[in-house]
Amino acid sequence: MDFSRYRVAYRPHLPHTHRHRVARATLALACAFVACPVLADNPGYDRPGYGFAPAVLAAGDVTFEQGLPDWSRDHDGGVSSSLYAADSLLRIGIGGPLELQLGSTPWNSLRQSGAGVNHRSSGRGSSNLGLKLALPSSNKDFSWGLLGNVEFTDGAKDFRNDQRQYLLGAQFNWQASERHSLGAYLEDVRAGHTDSTTVAFSDNVTLSKTLVAYVETALLHSPDQGHGTVAGGGLTWMASPRVQLDAGLDHRLSGNASEWQTNLGVSVYFGR
Repeated sequence: MDFSRYRVAYRPHLPHTHRHRVARATLALACAFVACPVLADNPGYDRPGYGFAPAVLAAGDVTFEQGLPDWSRDHDGGVSSSLYAADSLLRIGIGGPLELQLGSTPWNSLRQSGAGVNHRSSGRGSSNLGLKLALPSSNKDFSWGLLGNVEFTDGAKDFRNDQRQYLLGAQFNWQASERHSLGAYLEDVRAGHTDSTTVAFSDNVTLSKTLVAYVETALLHSPDQGHGTVAGGGLTWMASPRVQLDAGLDHRLSGNASEWQTNLGVSVYFGR
């Protein structure tokens, strides 16, 4: 975060030169909105890290969130694997407490080497369709929401699942003080007759009006890979009231999980 929030074990990546052209184009789009006036409230972004913002966009508002890309690295049986995945997420407010989400990974690149293996592949990841629900709360310091998502099997062979995946996630946020907030995220992903689960916790500290630091830890479980734990942190910077840049790093603590995961991305709010 597999949807960046839907962290699959491995999704691929494109050639180096193509990746940089996409990144430059996305940054140019973000820069075009740095000076735009704010005409509506920005409810926040789903990037980065595990979980999502439990608030939804107002009807007709749009947010675009793009990895530039995210990267993960792992070792298994003497084989080293590196994956770059440029997750894209389009969020659309549809009124009331609901938000529509359309996601994909337009380009991926995977490299595996060692123990007699030398494999490279690239291609598009599968698309997904989701719906977010912001739940009511009588406490102004507490917010929560649900996210349902289906991931299809239309991606390139190396970057798609054999069958559709169905995700249900729940996010809980507590504003402990003006500068300090806590988050908890629960996720279940079902494919066929098996379920993979994620339980993640985050601690966020506002350093300035535009800069926020966070730390997170996650407990992962899947029938094929068993248990794993990761921990890390990062920064988000509001380049303008409409544009956020993010960077972060997670590291495996135990069990089966990616040894390293990094995120680098941009999010742009198109409010009215």
